[in-house]
Amino acid sequence: MRMKPFSVNRKPVSRAKAKNAALLNQLATPGLGSLLCGRWIAGTGQLLLSCAGFALVMVWFFKEMIPYYGLMFSDAPPQLPGLKMLAEGGNLFAIAWVWSAFTSFSLLREASSGRLRSLENSTAPPPLKLDEAKIFLALTSVPNWQKKGDVISRTFQFKDFPAAMKFTDAVAQLAEEEWHHPDIDIRWNKVTLALTTHDAGGLTEKDFALAKKFDALSLR
Repeated sequence: MRMKPFSVNRKPVSRAKAKNAALLNQLATPGLGSLLCGRWIAGTGQLLLSCAGFALVMVWFFKEMIPYYGLMFSDAPPQLPGLKMLAEGGNLFAIAWVWSAFTSFSLLREASSGRLRSLENSTAPPPLKLDEAKIFLALTSVPNWQKKGDVISRTFQFKDFPAAMKFTDAVAQLAEEEWHHPDIDIRWNKVTLALTTHDAGGLTEKDFALAKKFDALSLR
């Protein structure tokens, strides 16, 4: 059975990546750090504003300098452009900088929240192992998965290797969010996932809940 290609959600941001993005946004070019972390709309807007502001400042600078060079060939007083263009360029750059500061703060807060969730998940007690009767009932909710010993597995098939890799990337993201990681085997356009809860010594409700989410992910 061939699955349809799916869309990949925005990836979580690590603390290191969020810090690098904040440094790029605030100390280099507003918008670059936002784009680095996949904030495409905000990053594009910030980058366009900062570039427009910089362009206006540079135009003002050249207009300011050209009359002085003209004094080499004429005794007429230079016609200076004034400060309006400089102020407009500075305002655009300032708006981009403040906007990117809000994005940087959001990225840092998101990274901190993700780290806290990971710590909470890693210290939480393991779920209880299911008995055979409960496993049998749980398998009816994921009919495409096969049980072998203390593991359930399913092979997903896609149209080509890139589609299989996109699915694998999305699986990795979801597994990290859930703090429950499957074994993954990739064979060109086929991806086999295997689930068990090692801490519990067998299958738990967490395995079947995640299997359902992987099924839904493959249909996107």
